[in-house]
Formats: sequence, C-alpha cells, structure tokens
Amino acid sequence: MTPSKWIDISQPLTNDMANFPGDTPFSYSLTYTKEETGSVNIGQMTTSLHMGTHVDAPFHYDSNGKTLDKLDLDLYIGKAKVIDVSDVDTITKDTLESFNLDNVTRVLIRTSLPNNPKHFPDKMPELDPTIAAHLHEKGVQLIGVDIPSVDSADSKELETHHALYKHGIFILENLMLDHVKSGNYELIALPLAIKGADGCPVRAVIRPID
Repeated sequence: MTPSKWIDISQPLTNDMANFPGDTPFSYSLTYTKEETGSVNIGQMTTSLHMGTHVDAPFHYDSNGKTLDKLDLDLYIGKAKVIDVSDVDTITKDTLESFNLDNVTRVLIRTSLPNNPKHFPDKMPELDPTIAAHLHEKGVQLIGVDIPSVDSADSKELETHHALYKHGIFILENLMLDHVKSGNYELIALPLAIKGADGCPVRAVIRPID
C-alpha cells in the first residue's frame, strides 16, 4: 500500500506576507548573483522569528523559559489530531469537550479565520485560557492553531500563552488548515536550532493515518 502524501500546512515566506503589527517583516533578496560570483547565487533574509508558521519557545513570553534550542524535538514529530471549531468565534473548554481528545498528544485547531498570509487579521478567534487545563488533562503537549497568536494581537498579559505554559503545552501558530479535513495525521514541524532564540518559522507538514 502506497503511503499517503505529505500535506504542507505552512505559510510560504514571501516578501509581501503580513507581519505582526510593529514586528520585523520578512524580506528575501540576493546578496550576490551568479553573474557577480562566477559560480553561485547567494541569498539573505531578514525576518522576525514569529513570521509565518512558527513555534513559540517559552522564552518568548517568560524570560526564564526555555529557549528554542532547549526544546524537546519529539514535541514536533508524531501523531496529531486536526479538529474543526470554525463554527464558533471563542474556543472554550466546553468547545473542546465535544471532541474525543483522549490520548492525543498534539492537537491542531482549525478556526473560523480564513487562511490569508498576506493580510493580518483585524480580529481573530479567541482561545479561552481555560482550554489549557482541559488539554493537559487529556495528555496534550502541543497545540497548533491557524491564527497568528493564541492570544489577541493587542494582549499584554498573554493569558492563554501562560495558561498553556503552566500546563506544559507548547505552541505552534499560523498553520494553514483550510484545505485539511478533520482527523488523525502524522506531523512534522521541526524548529531550527537557533541558540538562545524565542521562536522560529517552521515547515509544517502532515500525512493522514488510520
């Protein structure tokens, strides 16, 4: 039996993609062309570490938290469950209780926000901090969302970030899930080994499993 193909659920990094308000936009350009070097093209990029599909290291919102290079890679490889909560604008504990998350380590949440990497949303679906205790009780260690942040863009308290952190749940943001059906998948979303970093873009892919 031929294995299912991998599905890309990451945002392409492009020079016209939207960035978090006030953050460093993504930019790619050639530093040297093949004509200039005589042998190769050499590119460079400038970017916030929270552009596109990315992971948050705890150091992002806790100065004493783990940096990117200290994270357990097993978090970002393995079985994941995609659930669709696009019928609500606020995701609460009650919302998640309607799904069977028993023995689910990684949950990827499709919200009501359409995927549009070139536009930063004026308003995002909200994740109530109470989901953290519920997810922890089910054994979830990684939450992925198809929105730029698990908290509102203007939040200073970052209550959902901290609630998830308190319950040992790590964060993957800005997934592309509009073309993905609910169900069980294999996930690969490895962060780069950037020493001391607060996060970084990832290439997130999934493959259906029985």
